[in-house]
Amino acid sequence: MSLFVFSIIASLLLISVVKTEESQYEIDPNGYITFCLCMGRLGNQVEHFLGGLAFAKLLNRTLIVPPLRTNKNVPYSEWFQIESLRAYHRVIDAQDFMQELAPHVWPPESRIGFCWLPNNKPKSECKMKEGNPFGPFWNELHIDFVDTVAHNLNYDSNSIDQWNKLYSSDRYPVIALKGAPAPFPMKAQYRYLQKYMNWSNTIINEVQQYQQNLFNNTPYIGIHLRNDNDWEKACADVESYKSRSYMASPQCLDLPSSTHTYVTHKICYPSDNDILRLLKNIILRTRIHNIYVATDKRPMIKEIQEYLSAQRVHVKHLDPWLPIIDVAMLAHANYFIGNCVSSFTSFVKRARDVQNLPTAFWGFSN
Repeated sequence: MSLFVFSIIASLLLISVVKTEESQYEIDPNGYITFCLCMGRLGNQVEHFLGGLAFAKLLNRTLIVPPLRTNKNVPYSEWFQIESLRAYHRVIDAQDFMQELAPHVWPPESRIGFCWLPNNKPKSECKMKEGNPFGPFWNELHIDFVDTVAHNLNYDSNSIDQWNKLYSSDRYPVIALKGAPAPFPMKAQYRYLQKYMNWSNTIINEVQQYQQNLFNNTPYIGIHLRNDNDWEKACADVESYKSRSYMASPQCLDLPSSTHTYVTHKICYPSDNDILRLLKNIILRTRIHNIYVATDKRPMIKEIQEYLSAQRVHVKHLDPWLPIIDVAMLAHANYFIGNCVSSFTSFVKRARDVQNLPTAFWGFSN
């Protein structure tokens, strides 16, 4: 075989490989949308993600699924399954988009950032990468912006025509937002979207190992305690606000069974005695004696063991570096008691609602 013929064959094979790789993802003519999950910790980020997923569907653009944020970007697929999101809407993982489609759809010279700003604010205040976590978030995706767009449109169904008219996909193939296109707390109508956030095999395997090692695969009650100093301060004057929507409180105050008109201090920051009494009631009712504690400060292991000595409880607390393990352990508990005001608890509750598992809240009579 001549060198010339060999070169032609090699070139054809190379073209075939490139085409195969590129054909894995078809370019969406309706365009793409992504955003920085840069508000708060895990619970807040997930509420923003679900709201952003809903907006991507309203806008009919493929969602470039952003990584979650700890002290670094965590690819969505490490904790959840990308594929399960596709039962709701078109998605592509951010890393896959940047590697396979961005060079063709969104080359470096055309990357424009979008910020929501009031009418009287110049677009120069749209600093997409200023501060932490904004700068590290985009840097770890290898994204720089050559320009910015300032807008003051809403992120709801009433604004879709304006979005499409002002920011058509042929001119703006990617809408990259500084923050999530969703409110906090999330809209009640989108809570059901949690069912599309299925755990990754890695997380499921870890949970199963802990269930075996801690409880020998027997039933357990999961509890979430918010008792660090910052939470105590956040709850100190909560009754003076007389609010039904304080942080994540709509998750429980909107329930048909709720008799509370606004968030009380007992709901937000229950006393140790209130916690112990409710926990005992649940144990007597369910006859489950294993307890898994997730907390931001005090696990109350000694207090629980002493108060429930007659019930011979087994109390376990992992204190994992990654909060996702606590969430997954609580989500799979046979019974769960959480903090009504916490978005961490709301994440757990939505995941449990998908499985029709029972949830109670501190400060409520059960």
